[in-house]
Amino acid sequence: MIKIEGLVKSYGLNAVLKGVNLHVQAGEFVGLVGANGAGKSTLMKIVATLLKPTEGTVKVGGWSLPEHTDRVRPHLGYVSHDLLLYPDLTAAENLRFYARLYGLANADARINTSLKQVGLYTRRDDLLRTFSRGMGQRLALARATLHEPDILLLDEPYTGLDVQGSDLLDEWLTREKDRGRTILLITHDIYRGLPLCHRVLHLERGKIREQAAVNSEQLAVNSG
Repeated sequence: MIKIEGLVKSYGLNAVLKGVNLHVQAGEFVGLVGANGAGKSTLMKIVATLLKPTEGTVKVGGWSLPEHTDRVRPHLGYVSHDLLLYPDLTAAENLRFYARLYGLANADARINTSLKQVGLYTRRDDLLRTFSRGMGQRLALARATLHEPDILLLDEPYTGLDVQGSDLLDEWLTREKDRGRTILLITHDIYRGLPLCHRVLHLERGKIREQAAVNSEQLAVNSG
């Protein structure tokens, strides 16, 4: 589903990614950990079609990037540090805007289902600017899956969530995993999300190595 070979990304003379190889199979849930500045978000943005690689090959669903960005984007659901939402629209209006972009049929039914899944249905008519950061993060999750994408790219989705919100996200991830979605997750919280992964990878010095285990205690040692 995602196939990366020899990926290099440089900013001037600074190489952030130095020959990354990554294969993610359809339906696989892969976690990505590493120190701040290791290039995790850069890697995610390249897969999300938001950055171009300096060298190497990137294929998503068999399509090469960046040549076939238009073919790949409809199959992606992306959650980043930026919510990619509009503060002066309500929760429902934000999702309706994206539903129109994707040309979704039965948009209202999908919007209501998505809002219920992230625990925001009762706030559907409230402006986003009245939401806490955690509530906005939950709405971003609803946005990312509104069009039923094959691949979820999640960059620190637990950011801003309280315990209740984190529990809800765990349930959401479990549901998406059971649906057979391909998931690539970046997180610093080794006790959230990563135990659900089939594999956990470590990005270090611009390259990827596979962790020995998904066990939280071992991850804490390996990530330190």
